[in-house]
Amino acid sequence: MKIRITVTIIMALVLVNKSFSQDLLDILEFETSQETQFIPATFNMTRIAIGHSTEVRSKGILEVFVANRFWNLPLERSQSFIADRMSSRLALEYAISDNLTFGAGSTTFDGLFDAHLKYRIPTKSGSSNVLPFRVTLFQNFSYNSSPIANQGIADDFSDRTAFTSQILLSKKVSKDFSLQIAPTYVNKKLGLQDNDSTNFFAFGVGGRYKIGSHLSIVSEYYHTFNPVESFNTYNPFAIGANWELGDIMLQFMLTNAVNMVEDTFITQTRNNFNFRNPNLNFGFNATYVFHFKNKLKEK
Repeated sequence: MKIRITVTIIMALVLVNKSFSQDLLDILEFETSQETQFIPATFNMTRIAIGHSTEVRSKGILEVFVANRFWNLPLERSQSFIADRMSSRLALEYAISDNLTFGAGSTTFDGLFDAHLKYRIPTKSGSSNVLPFRVTLFQNFSYNSSPIANQGIADDFSDRTAFTSQILLSKKVSKDFSLQIAPTYVNKKLGLQDNDSTNFFAFGVGGRYKIGSHLSIVSEYYHTFNPVESFNTYNPFAIGANWELGDIMLQFMLTNAVNMVEDTFITQTRNNFNFRNPNLNFGFNATYVFHFKNKLKEK
C-alpha cells in the first residue's frame, strides 16, 4: 500500500514539474490555438529582425525589449574594445487585450522617444470566410529630441514628430517557412531638406525558416519607393537568427540599419549592406516576457 502511494506521489510530482517547465514556445502555441484553426502561427516573436511581425501577445503579458547595435568607424585606429560605437533601445510592450498591444521606448543614438499601437484583426473560429493569412495593423509615433539639422525647419513639437503606418500580412507557407509583407507609409519632417518629401512609401518583406524547436533563421528587407534626395540612403536589410530560451527570446543579426525605430531605419539608412566600416553592424535584441494573466500558467 505504501509503495502504491509513493509511486502515485512521484508520478504526480513529475506531471506537475512537467507542466511548470513549459517554455514560451508552448505558451505561444496555446495562444494561437485559441483563435481559428484556419490560420497557423507564423512568427513566434513579435519582431522578425528589425521590424515588427504580425504576432501579438495574449492579454496581460508584458514584454521588456532591449535592442543594441554595434559598429566600427572607417578609421585606421578604429578597433577599440568590441566596437567603436553602439546604440541601445529600451521598450515596454503590454497586451491590453488578446489582439491589441501598446508599446513605448527610447533610443540613445538618435534621441528618439516612440510609442506604438499594434492591432491584430481577429477571426471568428469556424467561419468559412476566414482569410488564409494573418492581418495586423501597426501605428507608430516618434519624437526626435536631437538638435535640428535643417535650420529652415521650425523648432516646434509637430516638426519633431513622425508617424509610421503599416499593414502587416503573414502566412505560414510550409511547416517551417513563414513569409510576411508590409506595405508602409511614413510621414516625417525633421532632418530633411526643403526639396525632400515629407511622405514616404515603402514595402517590406520578411521571412522565417525554422531549423529547430527553438531556433529560426530570419531575414527582412524594406524598399523605399521615394527615398530622401538630399543625401544618399540605402534600403535596410537584416539577416540573423532567433533563439527562444523559456521566457527569454534572443535575436542576433547583421544589418546595415543603425536606427531601430521604423520611420528612421526605413527612410534614413545611410549605409549599404557590405563588410566595409561602418556599413555593417551587429544587432542583438533580448526580450523578457512577464505573464500576469496567462491562462496556460494558471493551469
